[in-house]
Amino acid sequence: MSGAVVKRVSRKGRGRRRNAPMSEINVTPFVDVMLVLLVIFMVAAPLMTAGVPLNLPQTAATAVPTEPEEPLVISIPADGDVVLMDAPVAQDQIVTRLREILASRESQRVFLRADGAIPYARVVQVMGALNAAGLSDIVLVTDTGGPRMDG
Repeated sequence: MSGAVVKRVSRKGRGRRRNAPMSEINVTPFVDVMLVLLVIFMVAAPLMTAGVPLNLPQTAATAVPTEPEEPLVISIPADGDVVLMDAPVAQDQIVTRLREILASRESQRVFLRADGAIPYARVVQVMGALNAAGLSDIVLVTDTGGPRMDG
């Protein structure tokens, strides 16, 4: 056997390899956590919308651009009461509460949501109260899909 090279395999090399740090990342737990968070946000997102149920009138108007600050929302449900954000407000306290809120806000824009069954006179009364509180940038909120008036 001349010229033949015999290579000897040692078992010590295998033992060292088992203790070496693993260079692979197991992403399965990460994906599991992300899927759970996705489901939680999908369930919670619809609950974060305005809590006053209204039957808004439908128009063909386009959407108003969003603002960085949370919008000030006044709602008038079918019973005619006034709801400021999510809290009902007595009629004689509307202007006072609005002035208190506006003192801490940058934006002077207010979103007025009124049920379609509310008489126009009631909507105009609330708009007058908004104007008396110093607000002139009033956005009337409606649903899309209404009739187009352009022929």
